[in-house]
Amino acid sequence: MSTIQAALQSPPTGGLGLAKRIIPCLDVKDGRTVKGVNFVDLRDAGDPVELAWQYSQQGADELVFLDITATHERRKTMVELVKAVARQINIPFTIGGGINEIADADILLNAGADKISVNSAAVRNPELINELAMAFGKQFVVVAVDTKFIGDTNLVHLNGGRIATELETEKWIKEAEERGAGEILLTSMDHDGTKAGFDNFLLKKINDSISIPLIASGGAGSMQHFVDVFQKSNVDAALAASVFHYGEILIPSLKEELRKHTIEVRL
Repeated sequence: MSTIQAALQSPPTGGLGLAKRIIPCLDVKDGRTVKGVNFVDLRDAGDPVELAWQYSQQGADELVFLDITATHERRKTMVELVKAVARQINIPFTIGGGINEIADADILLNAGADKISVNSAAVRNPELINELAMAFGKQFVVVAVDTKFIGDTNLVHLNGGRIATELETEKWIKEAEERGAGEILLTSMDHDGTKAGFDNFLLKKINDSISIPLIASGGAGSMQHFVDVFQKSNVDAALAASVFHYGEILIPSLKEELRKHTIEVRL
């Protein structure tokens, strides 16, 4: 077990447990980091291995790596690329994309992942969450949820946002928690890539209804948006991609800004 995995199994001590986490996300397609708006119009954002190293050096609290077309293309996450990223960083590393069974998760954990993220496969087979939690422990299981407001309801979407379901987002997140999810990564497709801010209303509603950590994703465009999401929804972590990839926000500067607003972060 790695030092990071050991730390994940131990409860935080002192004030560290209250610290909010800043998490860059590497959306990877064909071995390159990409970014789009509302899950479409993807453009290149750089080499994932190089970006991972930069974020580790900048003081990111964790890193999320999502192979965004693995499920849609019915293939497994690129294990060699995962190994290359893991060699470059010393922070917790979550991998998602194409994980359909225990064996998939086992391969990725052995390749250097500290946590695994499931999304579409968990909706299609909810028992997968129970199986992963039993096999590896709840703290290793992140359930990612892509949600879009349709009609008057937030509905879960699959395959990188390509397929709408009739599953209500709030109900699914509660079920995921009951089945053994250790953390929820909630992405608002309506806000994703818009740089107009996080969906603080939905995030607060969800955060108030669950007892496991919630990671906010979708909409970050300024440092103020991070201040807002922590103050208005009290989520445990905020995830972003393009503002970090293109150097619009540097993590050390962001953490200093959060501290000015009395939001506790690890420096």
